[in-house]
Amino acid sequence: MKRKQLGNPRDAALFVLMDVDKNQAYSNLLLTKHMNQHKIAGIDKGLMTELTYGTLQHKMTLDFFLAPFIKGKLENWVQWVLRMAVYQIHYLDRIPNHAVVNEAVQLAKYHGHKGVSGLVNGVLRAFLREGAPSFDSIKDPLERLSIETSHPEWMLENWIQAFGFEKTEQIARQNNVAPPQTIRVNTMKISIDDAIQALESEGFTVRKGILPESLHVAGKTAATSALFASGQFTIQDESSMMPAHALQLEKGMSVLDMCAAPGGKTTHIAQLLANTGHITALDLHENKLKYIHENAERLGFTHISTVAADARQAQEVLEQKQFDRILVDAPCSGYGVIRRKPDMKYAKKPQDAERLATIQLAILNEAYSLLSPGGILVYSTCTIEPTENDEVIDAFLQLHQDMQELSLPDVFTALPHGAAKVGHQVLPYPDGDGFYVVALQKA
Repeated sequence: MKRKQLGNPRDAALFVLMDVDKNQAYSNLLLTKHMNQHKIAGIDKGLMTELTYGTLQHKMTLDFFLAPFIKGKLENWVQWVLRMAVYQIHYLDRIPNHAVVNEAVQLAKYHGHKGVSGLVNGVLRAFLREGAPSFDSIKDPLERLSIETSHPEWMLENWIQAFGFEKTEQIARQNNVAPPQTIRVNTMKISIDDAIQALESEGFTVRKGILPESLHVAGKTAATSALFASGQFTIQDESSMMPAHALQLEKGMSVLDMCAAPGGKTTHIAQLLANTGHITALDLHENKLKYIHENAERLGFTHISTVAADARQAQEVLEQKQFDRILVDAPCSGYGVIRRKPDMKYAKKPQDAERLATIQLAILNEAYSLLSPGGILVYSTCTIEPTENDEVIDAFLQLHQDMQELSLPDVFTALPHGAAKVGHQVLPYPDGDGFYVVALQKA
């Protein structure tokens, strides 16, 4: 395949898909890189994003559709050209089929040779004539759900054990739906009603979320708004706003955010504290601390200091400092945000959750030592994997029997949830991601 670029959204999407395969990098990071390299602008950005995410979301399904029409092994990039084309034919209705075939043939001709373009043309025309094969040919329910929703069987098996088949099917289908664009209004600078009015005057469609500071916006990219540049809102999924509310904050408190970058939850804590007290934002990667400073400066929050350190050895840099509140938004498998990072489904391994659980428990043990008597510790993840959630907390509570679970604010009960021995497991839902949260108080 030629590395020379055509400079159109389909070619740019193909480069992202190839890089995801080759480098195991996340598509959300590669999108921006290739948008810039290919000089993709305007509405073409939307098409490139749609083609990238859609093709990745349905990769296993697309391979099932293509299998009857392909003989022998194809070069990897040719397979992606075909997947991307069949995604457009089967899942999108605004692009004429003849245009999809023509664009795919042009890609094949540019990056390959006449034989490759002929093969792509033949496969796609056969697919148009005969249509996609039926899922009815797959008799095993687990295998069918795996192919139909494009999730590895082992992943679905874990969820079936935890939540049952029906909820697992709902999760898998929700993972293939585009997420909403959600913002957190900075109520230190602007009221909710004024923010809605200003956004609507800029051409956005706006509706209120579950949380009082949450708005769902559509029509344009939120970051293009003048309100974003002036720090009157930040872009944050509603689910990731929940942990700050679970902390039950009061003005003037000393708060530790143990895994803080890029600072979304840190600045939310600052907002709920009304820019009083003090927040220590800790992160393992020093180069990521700049994002916390940039976010805090744009939003106007001044009571935040940052520390680069491994959260598992936080006491070494914080000198036994005692905090009123601690948030452990732990590194996790991220299964609650698959629709934002669809390639994650294919990169993860069954053993990842157990490895991460060891790290999560070590961070919690360190947090325990830094929490004041009477203080509240909130543990949260953006995964729905029990091994990393209630099982970690169950192990933690056995080690620290002076920690008691607290009730969460009423807003949590309004969200779709799965069974958990301790804490609250929220499953992916139309307006938010899957996540886990628990609040614990020290005696």
